Amino acid sequence: MTQETLALNSAVQILRLPQVCELTGLGRSMIYQLEADDRFPKRIKIGIRAVGWLQAEVQAWLRSRIQFSRGLPSGE
Repeated sequence: MTQETLALNSAVQILRLPQVCELTGLGRSMIYQLEADDRFPKRIKIGIRAVGWLQAEVQAWLRSRIQFSRGLPSGE
């Protein structure tokens, strides 16, 4: 199963930008820049003028950053 499929099969929680900033420690512009560079999960449209990020995808991204930072192989 892909990460996308796993995220859709479990209870889905959508995070708004302030929550994503708080969780990651990154600012708004950095999140959007990383997303544009395909280095951060893509936002989803949840309304006419509202977007959010899937919590499972943001958490998976955080885990990958921790692994990279500590020099751990992927999957550990």
